[in-house]
Amino acid sequence: MRNKIPRRLDFDFEIPRVIGEIKKRKAKRVLVQLPLGIKTGFMSNLKKIEKATGADVIISGGNCWGGCDVPLDEAKMIGANLIIHFGHAPFTKIDFPIVYVYLKDKSSLTGLVKESLKEIKSWKNIGLISSIQHVHKLEEIKKFYEKNGKRVEIPRAVGHAFLSGHVVGCEYGGLKALKEGIECIIVLGNQFHALGAALALVGKPTILIDSYNNKVVNMDKKRDLLIRQRNIAISKVKEAKKIGVIVGTKIGQKFGAYNNIKKELEKQGKEVMVITMDEMTPDKIMNFYDIEGFIELACPRIATDDYGKYEKPILTFREGLVVLGKLRWQDLLKEGFV
Repeated sequence: MRNKIPRRLDFDFEIPRVIGEIKKRKAKRVLVQLPLGIKTGFMSNLKKIEKATGADVIISGGNCWGGCDVPLDEAKMIGANLIIHFGHAPFTKIDFPIVYVYLKDKSSLTGLVKESLKEIKSWKNIGLISSIQHVHKLEEIKKFYEKNGKRVEIPRAVGHAFLSGHVVGCEYGGLKALKEGIECIIVLGNQFHALGAALALVGKPTILIDSYNNKVVNMDKKRDLLIRQRNIAISKVKEAKKIGVIVGTKIGQKFGAYNNIKKELEKQGKEVMVITMDEMTPDKIMNFYDIEGFIELACPRIATDDYGKYEKPILTFREGLVVLGKLRWQDLLKEGFV
């Protein structure tokens, strides 16, 4: 891998479609949700939408981590009758009018895909997945690899994945279904999704075609480091006497039943505090200074990816099952951490 200059982002905001949807639905007040890094420069699009529709358009200032993170309470509070959600696909059924705009990446991946051939020269059978921004390019890239002697499988849409080949950060069921037939994984998009794939199929080399930083990256070293961190975190929570069980309040971020976990931990003689959080941050965790470790039932990637941010060990639901004796460490290595 060699470092390159990050490229200028070039997404399709589909403003004509957004305008058409607002008019069709006769929406008078619209809440727009944008991912981090995309809010900057949206003013020109905002003016186009307002001028064409006459609608009152309000931008959500909160974070947006995925299709699981839809601002229903915000929309209801301001009296909006439509949400425009940029950057993700539908994740779960929501009883509120929402238009999803994928933000398709319009840039060419040809150079990076060609470069990736050097990374995968030892393998013939490939699993190919993508963030929603690049799903429209999967078939084109599949044909390229096939012309270069590779056998390529694109997973079907299962679970929260909305389209074939589409991957979300918290589950990789479609990819896992290909496990026996592939030797490596190629991910189009960003490190978040690529690291998730590496954690889902621990034994498979994972190659990221990083379209945002303009480079090809082997994720194996980062995955191995993270797995060592997870082992340490689980050991610390096993030894802890006071444990916090964090219940996420975001509509799409709910894993496991807190009451069952609380009962099982108490059987082990541990003191347990159940805590609700809309979003986990180090500052919030610090308020519970007497708690020695946490099991979080929100997005599993908070615990795995943000290990260095927190002074106390934080486990995912599946890792918590290891503490409870319902799973073994070897099961995580075999079946995946996400």
